[in-house]
Amino acid sequence: MATAKHLDDITECPICTEVYTDPRILPCVHTYCLKCIEKWSENLQPGDELACPLCRKEFTLPSNGVADLPKNFFVTKFLQMKELFDGIKERPCEACSGGEESEPDAEVRNVASLYCAACQMKLCHNCERAHKAIKSTRWHKIIIIGEKVSTETRCQSMPPSYCDQHKDENLKIYCFDCKLAICMMCFIKSHNGHNWSDINEVVGEFREQMKGDVDKIAAGVKNCREILQSVEKEKNHFIGQVARTRNEIDQRAQKLKQMVDIHREKIMNELSSVEQKRMKEIDSLREEIEIRLLSMESYKKYVDEMREKGTPCDIAREASSLHDRADELSMFHVTVRTLADLGHVDVMFTSSGHVIDDVNETFGQLRLNVTENGEFQSTLLQKHWKSIPCPLG
Repeated sequence: MATAKHLDDITECPICTEVYTDPRILPCVHTYCLKCIEKWSENLQPGDELACPLCRKEFTLPSNGVADLPKNFFVTKFLQMKELFDGIKERPCEACSGGEESEPDAEVRNVASLYCAACQMKLCHNCERAHKAIKSTRWHKIIIIGEKVSTETRCQSMPPSYCDQHKDENLKIYCFDCKLAICMMCFIKSHNGHNWSDINEVVGEFREQMKGDVDKIAAGVKNCREILQSVEKEKNHFIGQVARTRNEIDQRAQKLKQMVDIHREKIMNELSSVEQKRMKEIDSLREEIEIRLLSMESYKKYVDEMREKGTPCDIAREASSLHDRADELSMFHVTVRTLADLGHVDVMFTSSGHVIDDVNETFGQLRLNVTENGEFQSTLLQKHWKSIPCPLG
């Protein structure tokens, strides 16, 4: 038998987490407040498919929407019993007060302190004495309202179920053909000739059937939990492998980066050394040529001035030395030889085509080892694994 806490749990709506108001049951057997399931389906029309908020099983909305969903009478009766045995609110005796509810702030004169499970009436002590004095009600089960009773007693005190079509008729017959619990009037009008039995005679068989169903579901629950543990284990294993692989990639990339940086520094130093040496040679030759050019230009300017403005005596006195200097400055083969000695240098950087064309061989390749249906498979990341594109490939 369920514990009191479990009984409290089945009276709370999973959506609003409050005590049910007008509980309605879905085909998947989950129950919700009518107002909650109405809000859940507010954008849908009759005939549309609605998914259960818990299990996501879909069903077709009835012609009048969720208002046509069947009431959960089992939960409704539990709510009545919960209110009765909790005894939080004082209620009037339904025998001597006519069953009328008092105003919220009004004082209840004849407070109901007892409940007759057979009559489904709340009684005060005076009416309870009269109840016992009547022969037909003398042996009815009387329960003290607000008394802490066992869950079994609560269940035994549940009021009988009444027919939806005939409000005053109890459900006493089970129709095997229609698989419905019906009252006597329903049997006479609609189920006469069907295979039927007294509900009390078939309830034991249904209890056993339910027990078998529960045992089967319990086995399924156990199996699902085991599978869920396996999935979680696989998830954690895969996450761990991804983390380790990511770390290996980072370490490999860092090593290659360090190698590249070291090699780059070495080449840059060599290039700087070549640059300094070559620039020194070029600057030295340039300086020599600039000096010769300056000497030639100053000689030309001086001689032109001498020819135009010098006296015959001045020209005669310096003609010989100027001629020798001209021969000395006109020795172009010295400059040409120096330029030839300088030569021509091309500086280029030739990269490795192997690295460019196949970086995977240089950097390394990522391989996935997959076991499916007991068979081991190994594949490179460049190929799609289970048709899922991998950005690392």
